[in-house]
Amino acid sequence: MLFKPSSLNWLGGALLFLAGNAQAQTAPVPKPIQRPNIVLILADDMGYRDTGFTGSDFYETPNLDRLAKQGMVFNNAYAGAANCAPSRACLVSGQYTPRHGVIAVFSSDRGPKNLQRLVPIPNKSGLAPSVLSVAEGLKAGGYATGVFGKWHLGGPEGASPATQGFDTSFDPVKADENGDEEGGTIGSPEDPKNVFAITDAAGRFMEKNKDRPFFAYVAHHAVHVPLAARPETLAKFRAKTPGKMHSNVNYAGCVADFDTSVGQLMTKIRDLGIEKNTLVIFTSDNGGLNARGETQEPLRGNKGAYYEGGIREPMWAIWPGVIAPGTQTNVPVTNLDFFPTFLEAGKITPPTDKILDGESLVPLFRQEKALKRPAIFWHFPGYLNNPVQRGRDPIFRTRPVSVIRKGDWKLL
Repeated sequence: MLFKPSSLNWLGGALLFLAGNAQAQTAPVPKPIQRPNIVLILADDMGYRDTGFTGSDFYETPNLDRLAKQGMVFNNAYAGAANCAPSRACLVSGQYTPRHGVIAVFSSDRGPKNLQRLVPIPNKSGLAPSVLSVAEGLKAGGYATGVFGKWHLGGPEGASPATQGFDTSFDPVKADENGDEEGGTIGSPEDPKNVFAITDAAGRFMEKNKDRPFFAYVAHHAVHVPLAARPETLAKFRAKTPGKMHSNVNYAGCVADFDTSVGQLMTKIRDLGIEKNTLVIFTSDNGGLNARGETQEPLRGNKGAYYEGGIREPMWAIWPGVIAPGTQTNVPVTNLDFFPTFLEAGKITPPTDKILDGESLVPLFRQEKALKRPAIFWHFPGYLNNPVQRGRDPIFRTRPVSVIRKGDWKLL
């Protein structure tokens, strides 16, 4: 795999100049182009309407809301798939599901066989180690790399953070034999969803690498079930008047603790003095969970479905000096875009022998020009049982389906 930090180009020219000019010793030496640190914060099962800045009338996310105002909000941000593992595989690989083969969590053949008209494509339970990851791309360009929290891309294929280019990994939740976790076990009363343990580990990594460019992938188990929050957080929401849209106290507490951890992470970045040279992106891996009894209205459906409620995500990006505060965009983007975005931000030439299905968002950050791609695609060749909110199917969340989003139109 070929990568080349374009920031090294000046070095070759400087050396040639020094070799051919005796007066060069007194000439000013060019400064290397500063490359940003990159922090990606990923929530688990947080729906599009589950934050304050996207319209919840009960959940409270003051840190996410404040940070959204400091950067760009993406009103049409999408996950690459409608549930955990395939979405994360899209994010890490920068490729659509037919390329990496992770199309579901566990089996792609769920539900009554007599109602299935097509034979489901077998699912790969995790990324193959041969799949090039965003961490490998950044590491080849000189970045320190770390993942903190939920990996969910192991499986019999054997992919692990170490095989996929992460120098450091930390997860307080013990994974099963396939390296998969379903939301994580309940931790201590002070940190039941381990959001603070994960944040602290990411903070230690950033402090250790503050003098070099780093990539911190902070992938929380929250707000996936089992729902849990600190006692004082739950007490606050038990005393709060329910909203018309949202009212789940346990979920509200879980969201609030997650939000607090995001605030702590951003404080750490500021205290390290690297705030002005750090690109931070927040989003979620898929739509909200139907079992919580909450709605993503006016979006239809939820996790596992390819209606908007299953794949549209809350998202913002902050990059001081590049992204203007208080901006928004309606351009459709997807988590496949993170791989090429991070390469361009890090001034790393994309691989010549790998297809990246995403497109760099850096021109969008700068509000310079529109994206080039004609559309965004999804493909799910399997069956997931259990219906979704306002779905047409009483049995399945999803049957075999392909989806296209082009401009303001969506074909499903």
